[in-house]
Amino acid sequence: MTCKFVLLLVFSMIYQTTMLGQSRAVLTLDRNWKFSQGTHPNASSESFDDSHWQTVTVPHDWAIYGPFNKEIDKQTIAIEQNGEVQATEKTGRTGALPYIGEGWYRTHFTLPNFDENQKALIVFEGAMSEPEVYINGKKVGEWKYGYSYFYFDITKYINHIDTNTLAVKLTNVGLSSRWYPGAGLYRKVQVITKNKHSIDQWGTFITTPIITSEVAQVNIKTKVSGDDLRLVSEIYDANGNIIGTNETQTLFAHQFEQNIPVKFPKLWSPETPYQYTLVSRLYDGNILKDEVTKRFGIRDIKFEPNKGFSLNGNVRKFKGVCLHHDLGPLGTAVNKSALRRQLRILKDMGCDAIRSAHNMPSIEQLELCDEMGFMFIAESFDEWAKPKVKNGYNRFFEDYAEKDVVNLVRATRNHPSIVMWSSGNEVPDQWGSDGVKRAKWLQDIFHREDPTRPVTVGMDQVKAVMASGFGALMDVPGLNYRVHLYEEAYETFPQGFILGSETASTVSSRGIYKFPVEIGSMKTYKDFQSSSYDLEYCSWSNLPEDDFVMQDDKPWVIGEFVWTGFDYLGEPTPYDEAWPSRSSYFGISDLAGLPKDRFYLYRSKWNTNDETLHLLPHWNWEGREGQITPVFVYTSYDSAELFLNGKSLGIQKKHKEGTKQHRYRLMWMDVKYQPGTLKVVALDTHGNPVAEKDIKTAGKPHQIVLEPDVTTLEANGEDLSFVTVSVVDKNGIPCPTATNQLQFKVSGSGSFRAACNGDATSLELFHQPTMKLFSGKLVVLVQSTRASGPIELLVTGEGLKAGTVTLNSVN
Repeated sequence: MTCKFVLLLVFSMIYQTTMLGQSRAVLTLDRNWKFSQGTHPNASSESFDDSHWQTVTVPHDWAIYGPFNKEIDKQTIAIEQNGEVQATEKTGRTGALPYIGEGWYRTHFTLPNFDENQKALIVFEGAMSEPEVYINGKKVGEWKYGYSYFYFDITKYINHIDTNTLAVKLTNVGLSSRWYPGAGLYRKVQVITKNKHSIDQWGTFITTPIITSEVAQVNIKTKVSGDDLRLVSEIYDANGNIIGTNETQTLFAHQFEQNIPVKFPKLWSPETPYQYTLVSRLYDGNILKDEVTKRFGIRDIKFEPNKGFSLNGNVRKFKGVCLHHDLGPLGTAVNKSALRRQLRILKDMGCDAIRSAHNMPSIEQLELCDEMGFMFIAESFDEWAKPKVKNGYNRFFEDYAEKDVVNLVRATRNHPSIVMWSSGNEVPDQWGSDGVKRAKWLQDIFHREDPTRPVTVGMDQVKAVMASGFGALMDVPGLNYRVHLYEEAYETFPQGFILGSETASTVSSRGIYKFPVEIGSMKTYKDFQSSSYDLEYCSWSNLPEDDFVMQDDKPWVIGEFVWTGFDYLGEPTPYDEAWPSRSSYFGISDLAGLPKDRFYLYRSKWNTNDETLHLLPHWNWEGREGQITPVFVYTSYDSAELFLNGKSLGIQKKHKEGTKQHRYRLMWMDVKYQPGTLKVVALDTHGNPVAEKDIKTAGKPHQIVLEPDVTTLEANGEDLSFVTVSVVDKNGIPCPTATNQLQFKVSGSGSFRAACNGDATSLELFHQPTMKLFSGKLVVLVQSTRASGPIELLVTGEGLKAGTVTLNSVN
């Protein structure tokens, strides 16, 4: 049987205070917040004196400013999903940053145009965690899950003319997370005012039940408050031309339903992320009561037995990564520039899909995936009723799970990027009949709220879910690792396909190489780093090639989501018992967003449009002269010849006869190190040279080099340029082992925001304007102000020629 799920996407474009047809206003509460960490019993009061508190902007993560501390959230546990049976001390599991405790935020706002015919909502897109919300000294409501979107009707609490006081209390307890959760109002906060007769919050649902090359049926369901109303909806193409309209007064159970044909539709895909715009206007007679603008895309998704996944009629496999919600040195505070940079890096790698692991994604991330072309699995929970950590979501599951799923779906269901929902990840409830019932209950809620998309769960207890029926009931059976059980699961489950919902968990440290070069599980070293020869993995996981083989040889394997696209704070496996390791080693790129060697292995397979030719390791090995120093090449070509100081070391070809690595890597295992020039020449199918790459032995660090990812910033106080900082010798050759201490100074219409070097063991604070290079590099984040003009970054280091770069900030 074919399971068909079809959807059309929507998202609102709202900036600061926006008047929409004089019918609604959206006030983004971002500036002039007061914050204090600690207990303040009277902080909800209007008269409370917060003048001595810190002034911050929202989104804000109070914990990212540190300091790192081994004792913070130290957990003595056995991680069952990792196969551990004996409890041990875990010191960096949640990032060793001070997220635990109580924090208060206060701000003031006015609604000068508000009157008795209107209503007011306050909307939070995430608050970490257990938020309690007060308006003018009165408690409006509370929520529990820190990743959930939620809103309250605050109409009866606000002053129509005078200033309103908003206070938010947040509480984070220890043993509540398996990774760094962040702390604070880390996502957007908005006040929406509109008429009492209006379109409901998240009340628009757009689908495309019929799509042909000639026409697409756009179905629009709109929930409203009020009776005897009229809804006029218009669809615009990407150039702003009206291409369809519908007017209706037929209202059933406070819901309008409209169908608008779009002729010769342009379909959304990762390669062509085309979007349309829907404008819906609600009238009472001829009086405009509300207006909502949404962007959406038209696309068709199918999941079919023995065939797999298809998008717009084309069978394809997910080339995906899992992403945690932190943004490295920014912590969890959402920043669209940082998210856009992540997606640009992933797009260059050939990635086409994201899994938000293991929580609801930010709206900004979904907007960018819609715009830039990434398919998306929107995940909900890491826990259900059974705990992984003592104070995790299990405390709230029974009371909040349905509400959290409803809010997730309604807030995001119109994004074309979302092709699948995930109701959980490696939940202990995989065992037993109660877990099967919970899985069905959650899947039914997703189906009720959105019948157009399938539901998955990241399942790691594969034997258990085969025996219990848990895996059989899922729309899409997602397996986390366990590639040796794929065949058995495929034969057991009825769906006729398997998704690698979480794969690889290979570990590496950028620019660090260990000898001898050999495959190993849970390998550790005295420097608490992992080798970038990309042959080390975890007790439960595997190497990239194990997944590549399944993707290439089994048509019923519909793709993979690699753990992880970027390193993240917390979970420093295999060093979760070794201080000062405090962030992960799993990333294809490091915590600073700098690609590791593994990036090019995936790029050589996934990016089918651009050439990949990458050579490793670096060639600065003083003291290893004459010793075996293997050389790997990750390339989109099938063969290449290696040269050391002009002497050929032979041709290697990809082949299936050896290990899985021989199928996807070119490896010269017996190279003896000599300083000089290492060069690889890629060959075409006829043996002709088509590309080359070399690495040279560098001398002493001489000069600092700066490379910004963007040179023009928007003068909005939020935009960022990520400047990669490296050092070169007097001949301009990069110094791959440099560890110089550098200092940063920003002048002009910008400010220093943070720095990061990608070292999982570094205890240097991200927001201080000094940091050591790690493997010869680091990244400085320069942030715009609200004033236009030039911005200069100066980077200095003892004994080094300084580096400068000028950026431009524009309105």
